[in-house]
Amino acid sequence: MQRAEIGIIGGSGLYAMPGLSEAREERVSTPFGEPSDAFVLGTLEGRKVAFLARHGRGHRLLPSELNFRANIYAMKVLGVERILSVSAVGSLQEEHKPTDFLIPDQFIDRTFGRIGTFFGDGIVGHVAFGDPVCATVGAAIAAACDASGVTGKRGGTYVCMEGPQFSTRAESHLYRSWGADVIGMTNLQEAKLAREAEICYATMAMVTDYDCWREGHDSVTLEEILSVLHGNAENAARVVRAAVAGMPAQRTCACATAAQTAIVTQRDLIPAATKERLAPLFGKYLG
Repeated sequence: MQRAEIGIIGGSGLYAMPGLSEAREERVSTPFGEPSDAFVLGTLEGRKVAFLARHGRGHRLLPSELNFRANIYAMKVLGVERILSVSAVGSLQEEHKPTDFLIPDQFIDRTFGRIGTFFGDGIVGHVAFGDPVCATVGAAIAAACDASGVTGKRGGTYVCMEGPQFSTRAESHLYRSWGADVIGMTNLQEAKLAREAEICYATMAMVTDYDCWREGHDSVTLEEILSVLHGNAENAARVVRAAVAGMPAQRTCACATAAQTAIVTQRDLIPAATKERLAPLFGKYLG
């Protein structure tokens, strides 16, 4: 039974989902460990949703400590077909101002040692990732920004860094020279795993600061970021509600079949335990 169709991952500043009716908590155990927190299931704008606080309520988990596989696997088990991810980011370009929202369509990986795949342990697979963001979900977020009176810019590149320290000035200038738009610490692994799990995924990146590159702009401080985060929270919740309401009922994108031709391992050589563990993700392809 599908308990949710749309997943919402709340990042820094969005730890709960206002407007959720018939809300109830559910903990989901996975073969990859425990998700960041209990899921809050309910109805939002007439749609069944599952909300997860990425860093746990009370912001207890570092970006490097997040169990991305457990979070996305649990979303799949709950029946989620689309994920709307909310994330705080720093701006790498003058045009992206604090309090602006950006819907990136590309990522650059600057993380180290994180696990960003469900494959392994006897099964090899490669999904296409040239376009890592679902255009349908991205369009819904952009339209929701317009409807909510929030500055929302569609398209751009998100640099995913390890953290938890912010960038050095040299790094910040390097990323700008690459043409990147924003920098954060969490979203790339989510996008990779969602693609493997055949879940549509897009990020609503909330700009909190100009990182440390901007002349005349002091090095970013946590106090400044938190101040903008609190101001963004109400806008973020309003945009999420509008995006959920405007999400098409049916999926017609390639995300829904992303793993169909991805598995290259001979099926009878895949360990039984691996098949069982990945059944919610790839069972229809494993025979």
